[in-house]
Parts: sequence; structure tokens; C-alpha cells
Amino acid sequence: MSSSFNPSLQSERCGGLILPHVLQVILMLTKLFDFNLNSVTESSLWRSTDYGTTYQKLNEKVGAKTILSYLYVSPNNKRKIMLLTDPEVESSLLISSDEGATYQKYRLSFYILSLLFHPEQEDWILAYSHDQKLYSSVEFGRRWQLVHERVAPNRFYWSKTGLDKEPGLIHLETIISEGQAQYVTCKLQNCTEANKGKPFPGYIDPNSLVVQDEYVKLGRRRFSKGHCNTPDLHVISTDENRVVAAVQEWNQNDTYNLYVSETGGVFYTLALENVVSSMGHEGNVMIDLYEVAGIKGMFLANKKTDNVVKTYITYNRGRDWRLLQAPTADLRGNSIRCELPYCSLHLHLHVSANPYTSGNIESKDSAPGIIVASGSIGAELTTSNVSMFITSDAGNTWRQIFDEEYSVLYLDQGGALVAIRHTPLPIRHLWMSFDEGREWNKYSFTMSPLFVDGLLGEPGEETLIMTIFGHVSHRSEWQLVKIDFRSIFNRRCTEGDYQTWHLHNRGEPCIMGVKRIYRKLKPIARCVMGKTYSVTMTSAPCDCTEADFECDYGYDRRSDGKCTPAFWFLPSSMSRSCTTGTTFINSTGYRKVVSNNCTAGVIAEYTARRQHCPTQAPKGLHLVTSEGKLTATLGTNVTFLVFLEEGDGARTSIMVDFGDGHALTYSNVSSIENGVKHVYKAVGIYRVSATGENRLGSESVVLYLHVTCQLEYIHLSAPFVAVKSKEVNLTAVLWPSQVGTVTYIWWFGNNTEPIITLEGSVACTFSREGVNTVTVQVSAGNAILQDRKAIAVHEYFRSHLLAFSSNLDDHNPDVAEWRLDVSRVIKNSMVKATGVTPERLLVSVLPGLPTAAEFFLLPDKELTEGKPDKNSLTEIILSALNQNLVQFTLRPGVQVTVYAAHLSAAPLVDMSENHSGSAMLMLLSVVVLGLAIFVVYKFKRYSAHDILNPPGQHPS
Repeated sequence: MSSSFNPSLQSERCGGLILPHVLQVILMLTKLFDFNLNSVTESSLWRSTDYGTTYQKLNEKVGAKTILSYLYVSPNNKRKIMLLTDPEVESSLLISSDEGATYQKYRLSFYILSLLFHPEQEDWILAYSHDQKLYSSVEFGRRWQLVHERVAPNRFYWSKTGLDKEPGLIHLETIISEGQAQYVTCKLQNCTEANKGKPFPGYIDPNSLVVQDEYVKLGRRRFSKGHCNTPDLHVISTDENRVVAAVQEWNQNDTYNLYVSETGGVFYTLALENVVSSMGHEGNVMIDLYEVAGIKGMFLANKKTDNVVKTYITYNRGRDWRLLQAPTADLRGNSIRCELPYCSLHLHLHVSANPYTSGNIESKDSAPGIIVASGSIGAELTTSNVSMFITSDAGNTWRQIFDEEYSVLYLDQGGALVAIRHTPLPIRHLWMSFDEGREWNKYSFTMSPLFVDGLLGEPGEETLIMTIFGHVSHRSEWQLVKIDFRSIFNRRCTEGDYQTWHLHNRGEPCIMGVKRIYRKLKPIARCVMGKTYSVTMTSAPCDCTEADFECDYGYDRRSDGKCTPAFWFLPSSMSRSCTTGTTFINSTGYRKVVSNNCTAGVIAEYTARRQHCPTQAPKGLHLVTSEGKLTATLGTNVTFLVFLEEGDGARTSIMVDFGDGHALTYSNVSSIENGVKHVYKAVGIYRVSATGENRLGSESVVLYLHVTCQLEYIHLSAPFVAVKSKEVNLTAVLWPSQVGTVTYIWWFGNNTEPIITLEGSVACTFSREGVNTVTVQVSAGNAILQDRKAIAVHEYFRSHLLAFSSNLDDHNPDVAEWRLDVSRVIKNSMVKATGVTPERLLVSVLPGLPTAAEFFLLPDKELTEGKPDKNSLTEIILSALNQNLVQFTLRPGVQVTVYAAHLSAAPLVDMSENHSGSAMLMLLSVVVLGLAIFVVYKFKRYSAHDILNPPGQHPS
């Protein structure tokens, strides 16, 4: 080799990033990672102005102690550079406008996780922060403004000139809640609610928004039998207004089906099933589909059949696929016996995510027909015994070039190829070929063996300079080797160094309806094509054949190659938007492959025909809500969508009956394309119907809409004491009282199985004495609330209502805590005045005003002779109440007297009318007030001890 292989070396501890800007400037960021601290402790910025021959260290210009994290270049002005600092140390960015020679530092109030530069405006940037906030800058990061909060990561996009109304529009996916997201558009510097757009009504699936060219892809979840069956969709390309998409359907785990659209991107047909996928960088899904550069309509794909992966090739955008023919001989010239379809060539189709290492497959626009890839020969694709293969005729024939994996770099627009072995061992040689990989020459690029980390070519496909970077040992500093290949070529190419090459598919010259002839360098020529070289191509159209047409939307290809309607497709449905008296385009079952340029031939036979619209009655009327739900919230707008599968939509009137006494009639279907809005003012289940009618007939459709409101509070109404084995009534009181369809779940005592009812009241009996717990849960919409009560159960008891002096009402906040406190005080007062044992007496203050209470006299289980019976105790208690002996001090200066009110017949569970009627009705009326007062009472009341025992008094 010539002296051009003498390397110029610069080194720094640890690895980093090499980034070319213009033809002469290279910036390199290196970082030192401390494995003990698990963090980067140092960084260095290097700059070369002679394309890697010499480097200058710029640490003093960015701050000697500054730790840099990332380096960015404006895609629209290579002179503008942005550096981000390590957010664990500081949150700043450094900006250069002179190709990285000088920098200005700016502090940030947030941590940047990712940046998105505008495709045309060099100073416009979007920044995504660690707390899900999106910021924008129109000054290349010098100032930032908040755009929106709760934005999904990597789901924000710039508008595209000519497609969006405003150049400063941003498409983004916002997070509403777990499992719900929304697609909105925002103005760059003014993203207010008033200026925010919502192109799609309702919610979308999280992490589903993709905006690419003129297409917007998003997901809407649909449920069937309790399972979510939303397909996972990835847009592969949108070239020439035609979408190529990979869709993972419900029965697929690691494969996708490949679909292609017509020019409008609306109707899709299946191109290839079970294309292999894998999980790539940062969790992104990688589809084993490779679009060959330089040849329109040519793809390679790996398909799985019966758990075996094979590689297929297409020359007409997926209309036809076939296996790859394996080479006829190996590297040593030995024959390879490999017959289709049992044996073929299979390729790894992953493109490298690292810009400094090559992927498994490479092709270039400037070198049409040349593809280099790693793979294997046999019945399936394997990861063992991998070799390198090359084709010079666009996949018709293949040659083996290495029996191990190599990184291959295209030099001089494919005029030469450089290969470096993939190995964990240090190397000092590379290989070059000047005849499209037929012969390879070995060269040494360094004196000492080098662990190669990557290689970098000059920007553009006319590369003649490359840089190899790596390290001599695992503990050594970085080594950079600049290699200038220009001295290898002794002259510029002339016209005599070129030859013509005819693109073909196994001898068929018509590909995508055109015969193409390219100008390529002769394999024996060793000359420099240079930057002025361009691939020239002549083409001539071909007559159309059946092979130039694929099956149209709704049609499947049979084994004989004919396209027939799929079982689910009704061809007449394509005329549903037809107006009587006009025409529509009726498909023949075929459509020309997009970008296919064939002419004449059978084009008239397969092209869709224009026909008169049929006159027919409405058929296939559909009625749905815009969000696809059968529930709605009281007082909010509900949008109903009505559409017709068949019939003269322009002459079919539509009547929508909302089921609440309101109905609207529209003159035709097209007048309600954006839906019909309605607001329901009462909770309930409504029968919503739509009827389409024209002079030939009519059709109706019905849906049942559940209108609900939020359940805020529940209260379990239950007796304080109950008689053993005697039926008692329990009632769950709701607020609001009408919330829609409600389910009640009841648990009694220690029962593990609940009782489920649709009514708010149940009757039950308790078979054992003691304290029994009752729990009720109320399920309404998305809300589940519960309440619990303890009921004392005895063989018998007496109950009496109590009344109070009127001054108690002035201090009654009517909340549960206050009633509980006062109940204890009343009981203590009655025990003190009568001598009744506390175990036999229960007191419960009832909700509502005026203040009322009830005391319960329980039986004595250890009753002996000589002790008064229950009737004697009752008389003692009533006597004390009648003599005003039962009193208590609520607070200083407030003395309350307790009276006997009404005596019921014993034994009683409730006080009949007074207890279950007025008291419970009063509970309903004050429950919300009680909630409001509770806060006041809770934080402003004295402690129970202070209220009931003012200074100078002893506890009663």
C-alpha cells in the first residue's frame, strides 16, 4: 500500500461518538465511564478541520469540568452544533454556529430526554423532558417555551409543508389516563385550549400515533369477548402516496402480515403473510423487510412458515414473491447442490442502528443491482455458519465472498468495496475489491493489531476516505486510523470504463412495466468515478400483462392466479356513496401495482370501469357513537355517527330518534358526515334509533345507550340492634339517588360469598347473638363505593325514643362523629342516674334535626332471683328520664336534659314510623350537608374530652 495508509492517531480513554459535519470537519465526543460508580465521570470534545488527520481538544472552550452527554447537528445547517450536558451533574446546553469552533452555554430548567429538529427550519427544535413535558424553541435552543404537558414519549411530530395548513403545527399524542390517549395538534408558540385542534374525536390507543408524510396512523381499541384485538401496526413506507404497513393480528406473536394500499392509502390488500419481527433498539419492533436501494419496487423479506424462516424477493412491490437461488459454488470453487424450493439462499435483513458499523445487508442508490448481505444456504435461515454473499444483478444470481461476517463499505459510489472482518479479536488487515466482489485483495491498515469498534466513511456515497476507530487493548486509549484511498486510483474514469446493464427478473426485462438499462463501471476498471458521476438510466415502457396487476381491495388471489371476492366482501358496497344519475368506478377485482408504468396490452381488461350508479333502497344502515361506547355521561355532548353501506345516500333521508322524546330528520346521509350531537338531561337507558328512507324503501337500526352520572356517596341504613332470627331490612342510600345501572354486593357477618342484587334493599336474619357486621358495595360505572355497619343481635330487647332540650339542636352538626360522641355521653349519664350496668344499655343518636335518639335495653344473660327483671329496669330508666335526672354538659354554659319520648311495644327492632320513616328521610336530605359540615366539625371541634368535660367537672 502507499503512504496514505500511515495513520494519524488521536486517543482518549473510553468510547464515544464520531460525527462528520462537512467535508473537512469532524467532531468527536469521548466519555470515560466508571464501572465502579456506574456513571460517566469525564468527557472530552475533539475537533478536526482536516478530515481526521489532526485533532484539537476543546475542553477549555466548553468548560474544563463540564461533562457532556450528547452532540447534535442541525440537519438544515451543518454549521450549527448543540451539545447537551450530563443531567445528573447539571442541565445545560452549549451552542455553536461555526462548526463547533466556539460555544455559548445556556442553562435549562428541565432535563432533555430527546430532541426533534424541524425538517426545514434550522432553528426550530422540539425537546421532550423527563417529566413528560414538550418544549419548543425557535432560536436553536437559546430560549424554550412549554408546548404541552403529559405527552407520550416519541409521539410528537412536525407538520409538513404542503400537507398542513400551518408550518408551525405540531402533531402530538397526549396521555389522558392509563389506557387512554388523545391525538391533538398545537401551534408552535401558542398551544392554548382555544388554538388546540382535535383531528380525531374520542380517545386513541396509547403509543399508537404515527404521522408520516401525508398519512396519520393511530389505534382505536375494540373489544370482543373480553379480549382486546387491536392490531399492532407499523408504517414501513409511504413512497408515491402508497402505504406499506406491517400489521400484527390477533393470532400472531413474532410475525406480521404485510399490507399495501392503493394510491390514496385507504384500501389495503395483503402482500405477504408472517413476516418475521424482532425487538430492536430501545424496544422498537424491527420487521425483517428490506427495500433495495436504487431499484423501485424491489424488496427482500423473511417469512416464517411452520417455524422455519426463509427469505423471499419481490420485484413488483409485493405482488409476487419467490425464494432466492443459492450460489452454484462456494469460495473454493466446489459445487453447491441446492435445488428450489427445498433449498435456497437466506439473508439476515437487519440494518445497523449504529452509524459506525454496517448492518447485515447493504445497498446504495449509486450502485444499482449490488447488494451485500450475510446469510446461510439451506432449508431455512440460521445464525450459525453465517457467510457473506453478494449479487451484482439485483438478486438474480448470488456469489459467496467470505465464510465469516464482515462489515462492507461502498467506496467511490460502488466502484470499490472495502471489507473488515467482524471479530472480537484484534486485526490489522482489510480487504478490497474493484470488480464487484469477484476478487478481494488483502491490505494492512495498521502496524499493531487493533480491536475495531467501527468505521466511518466520508459523507455521501462518493466516499474515498474512511476512518477506523478502536483500541489496542481493553484498557488502552482510543486509536483512530484515517485511510485515504485516493492514491490507489491512478486516473479518472472515462466513458470507455462504463458498460450497460439491463435490469431483469430471471430474464424478464419488464419490471414494474418498464425496461431499464443502467450505466455501470466495468469490473476490470480501476479508476475514480468521483462526485460528478451519476447513475444514468434509459427506460422504455412495456405492454401491460396480468402480472402488472394485483388483487384489488376485498379480493383474494386463488391458486390459479385469479382474483375473486373475499368471503367478507360485498362488491356492491363500493357504490354506497353513489348518487342516482351519476357514475362510479367499479372494480374488476384488479388494480395496477402503484408506480407500475406499463401501457396498452391488457390494461383495458383489468382496469376498473366507470358505471352508472344503481338505484336501490337503503341497506346496511349503521348507528354508533363517535367513541364506540354504549355509555355516556349525563349533561355531556354525545355524538352519533350514521352511515350507509348501500343505497343512494344523497337521496336517502335520515331520522335519528334519541329515545328521550327528541328526534331530528336530515335530508340525506352526507349532511351528517360529522355526526349528530345530543345532550341527555336525565339518567337512564335510552333506545336510540336511526331510520334511512328513500322512494325504494327504508331500513332502521337501534342501539341502547346507558346515560350515567358519577356516584359520590353511599350510606347503609341499618338498625342498631336486631332480634335473633327475626327479619330486618337493610337499605343502601345513594347520592345522587339516580346514577344509572347499579349493582349491589352484600356481605353478612363472616360469609365469604356475597349476595348480589340490582335493588338497594335486602331483608336478612341473624342466627347468632353478638355483633354482626354488614358490608355493602355499590358498583356504578367505573366507581365502586362501600359502607359498613355493626348490628347488635339479641334474643329480645326493649327500645325507647329519647328527646332533648331544644338547646342541643343549636350545636348539632349532624355528622357521624358527633352523633357517636354524644351517644356515649348520653349512655354514661343514664348509667350514672339509674345504676343500670353499661353492658345492658345501648344508645344511638339518629341522623337529622330535631335531635332524637334511641336507647336499647338488652337482656341479662346472668339473670338471677332477687334482681329486677327487664320491666323493672325499664320503669327505673323512665322514672329517671321523667324526673329530669339524665343530664349532661355539652360545653360550658350548655346543659342538655334528656327526656323519654315514645315507648314502643317490646321487643322491637325499629321504632316503626318514627325510626324508619322520618329519621331516614331526614338522612337523605342532609347527607350532602353532613359531608360539608364534617370538614368544619372535624377540624374546629374540641376534643371529646374537652366538650363533654369542661374545666372543673369530672367525666360522667
